[in-house]
Amino acid sequence: MNKATTAVYPGTFDPITNGHIDIIERGARLFNYVVVAIAENPGKHPLFSLQQRRELAVLALAHLPNVRIVAFSGLLVDLVHEVGAQVILRGLRAVSDFEYEFQLASMNRRLDARVETVFLTPAEHYAFISSSLVREIARLSGPVAEFVPSVVATALMAKFSEQGA
Repeated sequence: MNKATTAVYPGTFDPITNGHIDIIERGARLFNYVVVAIAENPGKHPLFSLQQRRELAVLALAHLPNVRIVAFSGLLVDLVHEVGAQVILRGLRAVSDFEYEFQLASMNRRLDARVETVFLTPAEHYAFISSSLVREIARLSGPVAEFVPSVVATALMAKFSEQGA
């Protein structure tokens, strides 16, 4: 099989966590290329702007030469076509994630039956990490260094100090 396979790993990444990075690193071993697709997602009221989330991801993933980071809005399947991907990569932390992820995968398959969704589970020591929990810990001045790259921990501290927590 000589055909290069590209996977798109979509998310809000507000902020990118060590759990996300674990999935991306493992995806980068499975696929020729991984496109980390940072969704605008204004409905979630992100803490960081789309540009800030992209910059943090670029810094956190600089060690992976076959990973590219893009920001997007719109339908995921449109981005999949735009970047020439064949696979959507998703992470499953717990059984509670499955129903929602199954629904997304089914809808994406309905929109384009040629695009497959592949699920990876994070390493056990990352399975409990979520961006929302990390933001809450940081908002309350708690330690987040073991959950996110150092550049993200610094950005979180700066963001909450400028907001006056």
